[in-house]
Amino acid sequence: MLVATLLSSDRENQKEIRENFDSKELHHFRYGSTGRKSNFKWKSGKKSASGERVLSFKLDPKEKAGPGKGPEIISKEFAHFGSYATRLKIPDPRKSQPDVGAVVGYFTYHEDSALGLSEIDFEWLIADPEVIYVGTWTGKPGQLKRVGRTINLAKGIIYTTEYREEHREIREQLSGESNLPESVAAIEGFDASADFHTYGFDWHPDRVRWWMLHPATADTVVLWDYQGERGIPQHPSRYRMNFWHTDNWAVETNPLSLEKPKKRFELEVDWMEYRPF
Repeated sequence: MLVATLLSSDRENQKEIRENFDSKELHHFRYGSTGRKSNFKWKSGKKSASGERVLSFKLDPKEKAGPGKGPEIISKEFAHFGSYATRLKIPDPRKSQPDVGAVVGYFTYHEDSALGLSEIDFEWLIADPEVIYVGTWTGKPGQLKRVGRTINLAKGIIYTTEYREEHREIREQLSGESNLPESVAAIEGFDASADFHTYGFDWHPDRVRWWMLHPATADTVVLWDYQGERGIPQHPSRYRMNFWHTDNWAVETNPLSLEKPKKRFELEVDWMEYRPF
């Protein structure tokens, strides 16, 4: 009863977040990297080649592997049920280092000692900018649960839509209302590193819908509308963006993509937004 009361009170106090990254100062976020303190790792208000003022994240080749080690921003306020969106452009390493292991994360994340983890994410493994990972993490440490979908948007392939509990070695393909839409049409020439694209997710108490705007028509493309009984976070979370080296997670299409970055690959973020329901 106490938990329900706290969550209800929190929903009533949610504030809209819109960060345009048009100046050096962050208004709704703080920098939160746990890795090296290299000055070049991040900059807000940087002018991109296309003319926008953006948030720039750069990998440090000397950095250790692990989430949070690379550049990361974290919202000052908690966010909860609502609509989230961003416009970003990931780096393209295919000519300079095709087997690099690096992750762009756009997500909510907060671990509560009583309620466990609340995470909803978009992720790109930059070795293949055609592939997108979406999903959630819930549960207590050591007993985490994942619902996730992996999509190749350029080819219109859904590699997997699944539920898993790693501590119990459970891994099952989802179907029915947990697997909608059952197919995603190919977006001809899609490449998350070729231009800025708008991505988002809508977090409801009983469903999470991941989407993007079609680069040619600006129509909403639904990537996954998950309505299952398991894996929907219920408690407030922090709104985040990060970029980090992984040495144990290779992109679906390239099992060799685990190398330490050899150069300062750059992620550019035009804006981030959250609108509470």
